This record gives sequence, C-alpha cells and structure tokens, in this order.
Amino acid sequence: MSWLTIAGMMIVTWVPRFVPLMLSRDLPLPRWIRRWLSGFPYAALGALIFPGILGAIPGAPLVAVGAGVVALLVALVATSPVIPVLAAIAAAALLDLWL
Repeated sequence: MSWLTIAGMMIVTWVPRFVPLMLSRDLPLPRWIRRWLSGFPYAALGALIFPGILGAIPGAPLVAVGAGVVALLVALVATSPVIPVLAAIAAAALLDLWL
C-alpha cells in the first residue's frame, strides 16, 4: 500500500511540472524573462545554504557566518569548488579560536 501512495505522490508532483515544460519548450521567451530566470539557480542555492550556515556551529552563529563570508569571497576568484570549502573550514577554525 505504501508503494502505491509513493507512486501516486510522484505522479501528482511530476505532472504539473512536466506538462507545462513540454508545452512551452519551443516557445521563445523575451530576453528580460530569460535574464530574470537565469538568477533562479543562485537564489535557490542561497536559500538552501544560508540556513545551514547559521546552524553549522551551535552556539556560535557569528563564526559560521564569518566562515560563510570567507567562502563567498574566495569562491568569487577560485577556479575549483574545493578551494572555498577549505577556506571556509580554515576560517571557521580560526574564528572559533579567536571568538
């Protein structure tokens, strides 16, 4: 019975996403809409990451926010995604000792 429930929930969430996508895939969008939509992945990523940053170090949200800022600044110039992660870890360790 639970497999039927899961399959039903899958179909109910899949159909409203798939049908408009298939109906509008050949529809040319104005430039301003394409530009507006191009920011969505960054906004979604920020919405997923920011709450995790605030709760990363219990009792020390400033350390976590400081490490997040360091990661953001390093990510602007880094070519590899590993470098901002390592910089954030180092910043969190140093800020934890300092604060």
